Parts: sequence; C-alpha cells; structure tokens
Amino acid sequence: MTRASDTQDGPVALSKDGLPGWLDPVVHAVETVRPGQLSRFLPPEDGAGRQSAVLVLFGEGTHGPELLLMERASSLRSHPGQPSFPGGALDPEDGDPSGDGPLRAALREAEEETGLDPSGVQLFGALPRLYIPVSGFVVTPVLGWWREPSPVGVVDPNETARVFTVPVVDLTDPANRATTVHPSGHRGPAFLVESALVWGFTAGIIDRLLHFAGWERPWDREKQVPLDWRA
Repeated sequence: MTRASDTQDGPVALSKDGLPGWLDPVVHAVETVRPGQLSRFLPPEDGAGRQSAVLVLFGEGTHGPELLLMERASSLRSHPGQPSFPGGALDPEDGDPSGDGPLRAALREAEEETGLDPSGVQLFGALPRLYIPVSGFVVTPVLGWWREPSPVGVVDPNETARVFTVPVVDLTDPANRATTVHPSGHRGPAFLVESALVWGFTAGIIDRLLHFAGWERPWDREKQVPLDWRA
C-alpha cells in the first residue's frame, strides 16, 4: 500500500489488497491489455520523448464510482483549457523511469496540481506507456484507488482552472458520448460531462478503460463535436 512517506524516500509499491469489488474489471483490464489496444501512438523505438505520468484515480462518491479530473488553465502553452488527468513530466528525484519513477511522479504531480493527499491513495496498476505526438510526451497512466479521500482543489490558478470528479455512470451514459473531429481530420472519443468536453489523450484512456472493463454501453459514434482549430 502506498503511503505519503513512500513517495519521498522508499519504494512506491503497487497493491491490489482490499480493493472494492467493482474495481475487479479494471484490474483485469490493466493486467491483460496490450499497448496497441490502447492507442496507435506508441513510444518511439529510439527512446525519444519526455517521460511523464498521469494519475487515473478512482474514488467512490455520492453517485458511485468516479474519476478525478482537472481542467488546465487557458493560459498554458500546452493543451490550454483541456480537461485531463493530474500528471506531468518525471523529475530526476522521481527515480528510474523504467522502475517506480512514473508511480512517484503521478502522485507528486497530483499533489502539486490538486492538493491531493497521496497517503490516501493506493496504487494498483499501470497501463503500457503511450505517446502524445503533439507534445512529445511518453506517458505512463498510473491507476489508483482513493481509499481515503482528501480535499482537492486548484493549487496554482496559473496551471489549473478547476479540479472536479466525474461519476463513471455519467461517462458510460450514451447521451454524454460523442466523437471529436479535429481540423486535421483526426477523430477520437469524447465525453460531455460536468460542463466540460473531455477529449484527446484523456478521453482515449477513459474510452479504452470503459471498453476493456466491460462498462461501455452502446453509443452513437456518428454524433460529432467539431474542435476549434486552436485545440
């Protein structure tokens, strides 16, 4: 089990002990999914790209299972105004990018961006590393269970516009699903939830987790949402 002290000095461990039963399909998906099933954008074979991590944090709220998301500040150069998982690039103190570095980075970034207390988070898995071509990031999605919820909110308004949770039941609601169409022609899944349009890398991860966990419900893939050229 991961505790706050572990994120600073000792190793950060993954543990499936004591997880709620509803997370079993997610655990199975994490253990069995292959990189190509998550995205066609995989890390460059030459090792290029900036190592980073995001925290895919499942909690339990008044409407059942939920995910923690944040909305990036509109003033940022990279993905301004876009909802995302907490996360960012690995720092040297996070340790080995091929070891527990991504786990440590995911917790550290979540704490820095949302005020999350990492001592209440139990990390239980990590998805294969993926690539974001537009920014050159190689991203490890780290999955956690919010065993002991703590208050969260905007820590630095220059980086984050808001922090919010989204019930999984809203993410699986066909009425909240759509396909985004980028001016470049790229199409991808999207979710219209909590007054936000969740798209891009974040929506792709959510879409695949819902699919491989068996939570996905049939939805209208012809329902399109055009993206602004600045997106």
